[in-house]
Amino acid sequence: MVIKRGHWAIPTAPLVLVLLAAGCTSTSDAPAKPTGTPAASGASATTVARVCDNPAAGPSQAPAGAVTVDPAVVGDLAAKTKSSPPGTTFWLRPGTHRLQPERYAQVMAKEGNTYLGAPGAVFDGRKTNNYAFSGTDPNVTIRYLTVQGFVAPHDEGVVNHDMADGWKIEHTTIQYNSGAGLMGGARQQVRASCLRGNGQYGMNAYKTGDSIKGLVVEGSEIVGNNTDDWEKQQPGCGCTGGIKFWAVNGADIRGNWVHDNRGAGLWADNNNNDFRIEDNVLEANDGAALMYETSYNAVIRNNTIRRNNWVEGRKHAADGDTFPYATVYVSEAGGEPRVPARTDKIEIYRNVLENNWSGITLWENANRFCNSPANTSTGYCTLLVKDTRRCAQPSIATAPLYADCRWKTQRVDIHGNRFVLDTSVVKCTVACGLMAVLSNYGTYPDWSPYKGKRVADALILKQQNRWHDNVYRGPWTFVVDDADRKLDSVQWQGPPYRQDSGSTFGSQAGG
Repeated sequence: MVIKRGHWAIPTAPLVLVLLAAGCTSTSDAPAKPTGTPAASGASATTVARVCDNPAAGPSQAPAGAVTVDPAVVGDLAAKTKSSPPGTTFWLRPGTHRLQPERYAQVMAKEGNTYLGAPGAVFDGRKTNNYAFSGTDPNVTIRYLTVQGFVAPHDEGVVNHDMADGWKIEHTTIQYNSGAGLMGGARQQVRASCLRGNGQYGMNAYKTGDSIKGLVVEGSEIVGNNTDDWEKQQPGCGCTGGIKFWAVNGADIRGNWVHDNRGAGLWADNNNNDFRIEDNVLEANDGAALMYETSYNAVIRNNTIRRNNWVEGRKHAADGDTFPYATVYVSEAGGEPRVPARTDKIEIYRNVLENNWSGITLWENANRFCNSPANTSTGYCTLLVKDTRRCAQPSIATAPLYADCRWKTQRVDIHGNRFVLDTSVVKCTVACGLMAVLSNYGTYPDWSPYKGKRVADALILKQQNRWHDNVYRGPWTFVVDDADRKLDSVQWQGPPYRQDSGSTFGSQAGG
């Protein structure tokens, strides 16, 4: 299975943006070690989902009617699944369960099956088997089981390998596998589970045909994923993080602890829509806590977001890369009333962002649009224009395609948040306290109708992007229009930008 991935839309060589040099303390670019406990903070009372170190125990005896699986018999789980009818419940005894020592040995789950682990039940691929649970049958449930040691290839997953619909993953630990610990399907529910230390993603929420709807991830811990450092193996692949979402229509991501992942914590990339990301703790991820890219309509609220982007932000600054890398990064994504959802904008509110490397960046690449070679989501168009071929001259230069062939950063409403920066904690003097809204100068392709400052002017003044009624503590600077234009709070609030009306600013981090 080959999945084409979008990239983080950072400026490429023709789009280099020049910022002031960052006077920051250097550090290793190795991933942070899982902290095991959340950082202390009096700013929020958000509950932390400590799942990995405190897993719930499964039933100590087989439920009535369940098929018992014996860890002493190699391949017992796969064999009994094959010989049992759909809707069977399997109870895995305590101990380490194994498949036959063949690469493609796997459990082919049947519709309605339930797999229950007894206390101490582990399903181990022994670095030999690619997949644990596969098959396209829907409505499979996995509870109280540890799944580890499988070696799925890049972009593939160990549990729900075939992206079946309606699966429930509850009180389950999926850890130390290659590839993604878990793939996604429509109406999939992941609750009170641990996705830890997997080689690429904790979960790859991608389904062939782009048909994931109604995804729920709740009360789970997503920690230490991307151990194989795929961005280093394939620079610019855009293929890493705690969870990656691709063309998901409707998702509730709530009450999770997403921390210490190499790369981004949560990354919604390419034609996602109708997300609610709320009541999470996003902490100590090497890259952004949250990226929402070429996507639509989201509510991001009541999250505690702290100590993110220290590794990647500092590394880019040390390398002389002056783009304002942010902890919450909105790239060519915005509200669109014509795309049905529970909201018609991107609303970011009542969050606490504390001691991250910078704050929120709203970015729009003037050269990235449907049918442009700068669109890294190859073969995809916006949700408003299904046929990529329509976005071509001469029609793209006129309404409605001039507007509809772009993924636009628009209708982003940022309010009621608390932004705290203590540079002695982050160990940075400048360039780590940026709030930004900017675009590049449109240059290509030759037939692009978006050349020059057309996109930048629309992004800043015409697309209803608004900060207001926030609280700032610490030395914040505001980057507007292009990376050379850095403003203080008075300039940011004044004409022509008129941002952050009703907000308060304090130079010290406390208070």
